[in-house]
Amino acid sequence: MNPLNSIHLNGLRAIEAVGRLGSLQAAADELGVTVGAVSQQVIKAEAQLGRTVFERTARGMRPTPFGAPFLRKLSAGFRELAEAVGNARHRDDTILVISVAPIFASRWLIHRIHQFSAAHPEISLRIESTTALADLSGSDVDLGIRIGPGTWPGVQAEFVLPQEMFPVCTPDLAKRLKTPADLVDMPAVIDANDEFTWDRWLAAAGLDQPPPRTRHVFSDASLCLDAALAGQGVLLAWPILASWALAEGRLVAPFGIRVKTGMGYYFITAPDVREPRKVTLFKTWMRRAIAESIGDDGGGGPIPAPAAAPPSSP
Repeated sequence: MNPLNSIHLNGLRAIEAVGRLGSLQAAADELGVTVGAVSQQVIKAEAQLGRTVFERTARGMRPTPFGAPFLRKLSAGFRELAEAVGNARHRDDTILVISVAPIFASRWLIHRIHQFSAAHPEISLRIESTTALADLSGSDVDLGIRIGPGTWPGVQAEFVLPQEMFPVCTPDLAKRLKTPADLVDMPAVIDANDEFTWDRWLAAAGLDQPPPRTRHVFSDASLCLDAALAGQGVLLAWPILASWALAEGRLVAPFGIRVKTGMGYYFITAPDVREPRKVTLFKTWMRRAIAESIGDDGGGGPIPAPAAAPPSSP
């Protein structure tokens, strides 16, 4: 008799989630049910197993001596199941599903996606625009593109290029900028969510002076770019955000000083999964397209394929 016939799968899922996440609340959030439902599933599954998996303590749920190795095997089993489901959903080699941040999609990818389609007409793209890190093992997403430190758990991160910041503005505003010191008299468009500040860029330029005066503050980098395009001020931008506007001449980068933020762009894929041809083709195309777009704004040459280490902090 198969021992799985004597226990409900939902109970095992609840036990695994509590053990992996460390609390009933976190497990409930992941599974999309109430804390009470998770607790009841755990209790029922323990009764079906005939063993206690968790000790209930003032600090939460702690694995018993039996529970600790049991949870490790349970987590490994659910990873295998997630990979099997993911592989089943990935079987269509003519559709490539990409998860990408909205700003990357709207400000870089959408302007160049026709190039990939022209080179590989046999592959259709489905773009999922979201800031959340996709579940690459349990969904039909083939490839994620994210900016960050490259240390996300449970995924394979492949470095593409570092994020660099530099001032951009309209050609008319640039006429008033002869040296970086002239920025002190300029209005600035500020991204409220950006941790990189004007002070860091000015220091890299060898200047000890106040930053440009704040004119408008936005909570979205795409709106910041629109404000800069409208001539509202100088913006600290990065190549992926501003490359299309720079290539069209609607914005200019008046100075050649770029400062690394310590973050980078990464391809995100499921770990321990053989890479499909469609993913390889897209990654190769995107590296070439990024190199060309950075060249458009005078930022440098080709992007090396794949670097083993994340970008160094500035």
